[in-house]
Amino acid sequence: MADRAPRILLVDDEHSIQTLLSYPLRKDGYEVVQAADGREALDRFSESTFDLVVLDVMMPRMDGLEACRRLRARSSVPIIMLTAKADEVDKIVGLELGADDYITKPFSVREFRSRVKAALRRASMTRELTDAGEAPVEVHGLRIDAAKRSVRVRGDEVALTFVEFEMLLAMANSPGRVWGREQLLTRVWGDSSYRDPRTVDVHIRHLREKLEADPRNPEYLFTVRGVGYRFRDAEDA
Repeated sequence: MADRAPRILLVDDEHSIQTLLSYPLRKDGYEVVQAADGREALDRFSESTFDLVVLDVMMPRMDGLEACRRLRARSSVPIIMLTAKADEVDKIVGLELGADDYITKPFSVREFRSRVKAALRRASMTRELTDAGEAPVEVHGLRIDAAKRSVRVRGDEVALTFVEFEMLLAMANSPGRVWGREQLLTRVWGDSSYRDPRTVDVHIRHLREKLEADPRNPEYLFTVRGVGYRFRDAEDA
């Protein structure tokens, strides 16, 4: 991404929203490609490389949730969902399908720009760590390779979303440390502004379902009641 402007795929069926959001993004120096529904978004994504996808939930032909599911099946690109304020279920479903973040309508352009910058900054920092060749973390049958952005548990490859990987890596690099929800939000998203702390719970549940032999009796990610979560350390052996 260093030799070109970050490229953002903006997907919304409302022309007024496209105009409202495209202008500040282009003003910030980003290249914006627009799509009016999920099917067009998938077509545009196949034609080019993108650094971020912004997906509205409610769209014709194919909604944002289905588009998110299909995008996540082929790419770990950061995805931000746009959801209506009353549709709490859309937020949870979006996270379940692999979205990295969501913005609740109505929102300010300032908030939108901040969230986009944070997502791109996280992706950039991840690439820098990858280029630096950070040593893999190996513990109790789990191997996390930051350089390859790969995770194996008991020898099997596990597919994680962008945020799931970042959250797991942060915790695994500090075994035993107790992370509060706000701390994890800040560590992974850059800040905790505008975000529901329950977002962390959803991602932790996903990680347990993917990594733990029995998610109800975790070996890697433990709950510290009233505080947050911690990763396995030597005392858990």
